[in-house]
Amino acid sequence: MALDTPHIMIVEARFYEEIGDALMESAIKVLEDASATYERFQVPGTFELPAAIQFAVRSMDFYTARRRFDGYIALGCVIRGETSHYDYVCAESARGLQDLALKNTLAMGYGILTCENRKQAMARASSDQHDRGGAAARACLAMVELKRNFHLYPR
Repeated sequence: MALDTPHIMIVEARFYEEIGDALMESAIKVLEDASATYERFQVPGTFELPAAIQFAVRSMDFYTARRRFDGYIALGCVIRGETSHYDYVCAESARGLQDLALKNTLAMGYGILTCENRKQAMARASSDQHDRGGAAARACLAMVELKRNFHLYPR
């Protein structure tokens, strides 16, 4: 892979499959338009996203002894329910991803929707409305480029 072709890990929470599909579709379109390569991984829910990325960060490419990915995109959705579970999942997944990005100097695209209901979530996931999956991919690519500007590539 050429230095200017970023290789991205996309991790998708599948708890709300229809919403996840819309987020993924938008993210992939942005990456393909940018000629980036990617690998997709699925986890059960948003709470598991930070752990999946941590697994990838700790794994190294066998041949180069470097990280396998230049950037990471976390996609998922949390919809408020009747209990405080929503608050914990939102806060802990966001904190976990931010901690990973800061501790490991990761280029991260944050695509976790935190919504009151399914209608709000679909509007934010839809590529012809809020396009949060595409926004997460664009953020990731921008951070990959910023890392390169600071000569932090590929680490």
